[in-house]
Amino acid sequence: MAAQNGRDLLIKIDMNGAGLFETVAGLRATRISLNAETVDVTNLDSTGGWRELLAGAGVKSAAVSGAGVFRDEGTDERVREIFFDGENPDFQIIVPDFGVIEGPFQVASIEYAGSHNGEATYDLSFASAGLLEFTAI
Repeated sequence: MAAQNGRDLLIKIDMNGAGLFETVAGLRATRISLNAETVDVTNLDSTGGWRELLAGAGVKSAAVSGAGVFRDEGTDERVREIFFDGENPDFQIIVPDFGVIEGPFQVASIEYAGSHNGEATYDLSFASAGLLEFTAI
């Protein structure tokens, strides 16, 4: 795989619940973490005393975060709406030359910051809230 532009890793949000996805405005940095808990089934009969894990067990989750410049666009308003209304709408995470991860996420945190002589910035974090589907690009 060739090197990719970081700006091509996108977080898109369903703006109206009908599949109208728009890229979250003003992002400068994005990150996704996919996780799977392990279930240890090691016992006295485990070969050589090595740990054994139960395949397909455990909780899967994804965490997504982004940071950027506050622009007060429609996607900024939508993120605030999701947080205050406690919604879990669908998001699309576009990973270049990998695929699209889509499914419900909850807004776990929103942080706004700014300095006297700088731009207003924000940090967002999202937690998976249901089944995620992966589509290869």
